[in-house]
Amino acid sequence: MEIGNRRQLPLEGVTVIALEQAVAAPLCTRHLAEQGARVIKIERPGEGDFARGYDTRVKGLSSHFVWANRSKESLTLNIKSEAGQHILHQLLSKADVFVQNLAPDACSRLGLSFSTLHSRYPGLIVCDISGYGQGGPYQHKKAYDLLIQSESGFLSVTGSPEEGGMAKAGCSVADISAGMYAYSSIMSALLLRARTGEGSHIDVSMLECLVEWMGHPLYYSFEGAQPPPRAGASHATIYPYGPFPIGDGGVVMLGLQNNREWKVFCEQVLQDDSLASDPLYVDVPLRSEHRIELSARITAAFRSMSTQEVVNRLDNVGIANALVNNMADVWAHPQLKARGRWQEVQTPAGAIPSLKAPGIWFEDTVSAVPALGEHTTAILSELGYSENQAHNFINQGVV
Repeated sequence: MEIGNRRQLPLEGVTVIALEQAVAAPLCTRHLAEQGARVIKIERPGEGDFARGYDTRVKGLSSHFVWANRSKESLTLNIKSEAGQHILHQLLSKADVFVQNLAPDACSRLGLSFSTLHSRYPGLIVCDISGYGQGGPYQHKKAYDLLIQSESGFLSVTGSPEEGGMAKAGCSVADISAGMYAYSSIMSALLLRARTGEGSHIDVSMLECLVEWMGHPLYYSFEGAQPPPRAGASHATIYPYGPFPIGDGGVVMLGLQNNREWKVFCEQVLQDDSLASDPLYVDVPLRSEHRIELSARITAAFRSMSTQEVVNRLDNVGIANALVNNMADVWAHPQLKARGRWQEVQTPAGAIPSLKAPGIWFEDTVSAVPALGEHTTAILSELGYSENQAHNFINQGVV
């Protein structure tokens, strides 16, 4: 459907109020915003979302913040003040979705639990994101991304094989998983409300989100079986599936997952027919069991080749492979450029490139990263407050 000369966005007309900080909730609401929702981000007067201060790598702005907070409006509001509470409820009375990831029980103490909100605004969808969810012995425990990586067992299977070789993921996987499950759950709740008129309570636990992602190692160690070992950048149970050095100093990431591919790889890439029929390597479990010897044979074959030659041979026979890119390589990645996935986004420090959200097929859904409190006056005016009242709120520390 089109409005005027532009395509209507899926969530156009949906308003989201976000009491959010750090990564999980901000990432969720950014994706809602880029599906067309209006997202009003409520921040502490004077300091804002503490993620604004994580670093200064993007023209003096925080790398986490510019990534997770574009396309929103920023309203500063002291929600502990009486006037701030009144303003918040004015917003909630007109909203469709309320998202929060404050400290455990903070919203309940402020009278913002689902049961309280549902009695006042029965159509409001409430999404609470926390480390461990509501109920259970851990419900009051604070949680951050690395701590959930630890509790979920993620660190037990990630890193290098030697003693003490655990390694965290290089990005915030627990926060990201929670943000994306919150996002998809809100989309479902909006569909349900369209049929029933009723709001829903979404209780997202970071622990549960990351444990869901741990499904393979969990089932691999079912009923007390030995868990998958740490294997560095290689797959723990499938081989050869990981990085291999090349004679010119490069590294190629191989991905062979079945016996048909293994035969083609041996005969046409390594050009070693005997390896394909070697009884030590005839199936996936055996290749993984004998990975040390097999690694030596593959590395020896690659020693006389260039990286481009290896990649060409792999591509020519349909064997999955990848280069081991650094961040500079990703910024310049030819596939992202060819598909037009970068766009310019304004920030308080100037324009920056931003990756379009995956899967979005419509254009012009991304807007600026807001300055702290940038939209406060406009939102107050929309709620019926005069310029003089807004000035008084500023002087009183309400906004």
